Amino acid sequence: MIKQPVLSLLAAGVLSACSLAPTYERPEAPVASTFPTATQAGDATLTGWRNFFPDQRLQALISAALENNRDLRVAALRIEEARAQYGVQSADLLPNLNVNAGASRSRTPAALSPLGVSAVNNSYQVGLGLAAFELDFFGRVRSLNNAALAQYLASEEAGRAARISLVAEVAKAYLAERAFEEQYELARKTYESRESAYRLAKQRFDVGASSALDLRQNETLMQSARVSLATLARQRAQAANALTLLVGSPLADLPAAHGLSEQNIVTEIPAGLPSDLLERRPDIRAAEQRLRAANANIGAARAAFFPRISLTASTGTASNDLSGLFESGSRTWSFVPQLVLPIFDAGRNSANLNLADVRRNIAVADYERSIQTAFREVSDALVGRAAIDEQVDAQRAVLEAQAERLKLAELRYQSGVASSLDVLDAQRELFSAQQALVQARLLRLTNAIDLYRALGGGLVEATGK
Repeated sequence: MIKQPVLSLLAAGVLSACSLAPTYERPEAPVASTFPTATQAGDATLTGWRNFFPDQRLQALISAALENNRDLRVAALRIEEARAQYGVQSADLLPNLNVNAGASRSRTPAALSPLGVSAVNNSYQVGLGLAAFELDFFGRVRSLNNAALAQYLASEEAGRAARISLVAEVAKAYLAERAFEEQYELARKTYESRESAYRLAKQRFDVGASSALDLRQNETLMQSARVSLATLARQRAQAANALTLLVGSPLADLPAAHGLSEQNIVTEIPAGLPSDLLERRPDIRAAEQRLRAANANIGAARAAFFPRISLTASTGTASNDLSGLFESGSRTWSFVPQLVLPIFDAGRNSANLNLADVRRNIAVADYERSIQTAFREVSDALVGRAAIDEQVDAQRAVLEAQAERLKLAELRYQSGVASSLDVLDAQRELFSAQQALVQARLLRLTNAIDLYRALGGGLVEATGK
């Protein structure tokens, strides 16, 4: 049994431990106090992604991605890895007790025996041992434990950030695939129309009713539409492949898809204040936890300059005969305190302390950069929101004007006032305006998604959770 003085010393070592780590202070946010665009106070993190994305097909894709995406799975395993590492480190805070049992049998030859006869010696022992438990007077072990805890919390925040990014990326990939699908349908209809116009132009040319120039212009437009059709078919397939990779499983048994104009994604998202991002963005919280870990490692590096005291103790019974192992008078014990005082280490401890300081400064810069990146992402999305809305309205007006121009050109051509070149040029411009409107609508939707993600939205599944 371990004696009372030993227990008292153990308790004193645990209770009197101090920490040499610097007092943690959160760095000032290196950004302005407000965003460039005035916005109402709000919290995008309270808006669930199912409420933000009403398209049921998109909801099914996001749900499947959260279940099957391999990158998100790796992020979850990183959290488990950090949790296990924290468990390993925290075990050093408490003593490790082991039950030891052993037996030995040896023979001494007569030439070496004091009695001049050979002898066989037996030894049996069993006991409870305390193996090299460090009395953490200067907080080295506790600082390492705090660093491991902060790394674990950082990995949890990184997992949340990965989840938010995945929701946004799946939504953007889905909308890109929808945009290519719409553009492909426009190109297909345009190609069919121009192919029909080319056949008609060829018939007119064959009977001498039109010139070779008109024929080649129609052929040029038809082949251009064919090029666009092939290009969009490739882009649509690649977009579907990218979406499949994000989802992590084949795209099957999904609800019907909706066009870009039917998405009804929330575009008016209040941004609040930049200071809100410190609490809402998991990537910023992860950077702060890494800073806390670096701060705690300084305490461990400082403690290395001071004496390290450890205890090894054991108690049990021992006997030459197995039958007498637990008899009266067979009790044994040992108590081995050890003190290690660094005197000369060729500058190793100083270098480790300098390394810890540098890593803390790196963590500060990383934390500040995370805040600046978040501020820029939100600002870009806010500045782009109003401009993109105006762009969509202007592009819609261009499309309407080009459609009216084509009607007028066809009337003038039928009346003999204009040439077929005017009609062909109007057709080409109308097709370009249609494609540009699809891109503008996609840009507005992806801008809303970028703002939602930048504000920390996408973590909860439904509003109110």
